[in-house]
Amino acid sequence: MRRVLFVPCLASTLALVLLSGCAGVSVSPSPAIARVLANPARSAADRERDARDKPAEVLALAKFKRGDTVADLLAGGGYYSEILAGIVGPSGKVLLVNNPGYEAFGRKALAERLAGNRLPNVTHVVGPTDALGMGENVLDGAVIVMSYHDLYWVDEKEGWPKVDAGRFLDQVVRALKPGGVLLVVDHSAKAGTGSAEAQTLHRIDEQFTIADFRQHGLQWEAAIPVLRNPDDDRSRNVFDPAIRGRTDRFVHLYRKP
Repeated sequence: MRRVLFVPCLASTLALVLLSGCAGVSVSPSPAIARVLANPARSAADRERDARDKPAEVLALAKFKRGDTVADLLAGGGYYSEILAGIVGPSGKVLLVNNPGYEAFGRKALAERLAGNRLPNVTHVVGPTDALGMGENVLDGAVIVMSYHDLYWVDEKEGWPKVDAGRFLDQVVRALKPGGVLLVVDHSAKAGTGSAEAQTLHRIDEQFTIADFRQHGLQWEAAIPVLRNPDDDRSRNVFDPAIRGRTDRFVHLYRKP
């Protein structure tokens, strides 16, 4: 598989890196991922989602391989977990990791996805957001797809109490092996808004995201523009029918030193 990494343009600030002309690159999807996506055992709903989320291009950035141990963090119904299970193969392992909120959200889809032990290399993990019990130095990689912003969202009525985002991120970093990668996909907020629009629009600012992960010990390594949408002015809630499924999304890769 060929991968073209983003190389930061000798910029002195994160803002310059993100806003300069070298804001992203493309990757070449691997035949291995294409074979996984073509598996006839995948559901029609998952195949429909492929067109929106472009998992072949997104996952090519991380270069997960057979035999890896990878966590799908706040995985909900496990869409990415199933794809990852195919990529890492029988000798690999996927942790499908939910907190109680995401477990409730994904319950129906999970029941169908995991029925009859159809994904034997997937381990289903549920626990408190800040204590998921993933261990230390055990993961070759992890993904968190359109869930990171929820670390900064609070809705007690919906069963989502305030999360200690720092403790969540620290446990993820501890679980990664040295050299392990974290792939992050999320809905982009307007620059300079930090984490504030996670509460109102379910979006998060890229510059804030990079600084957040760096603060917790991860190095920002790459970005690709495959899910960018310049027609999204980032003023609408991501569930607004006018933009749902077509939001401007960033795709970042981080690495544990």
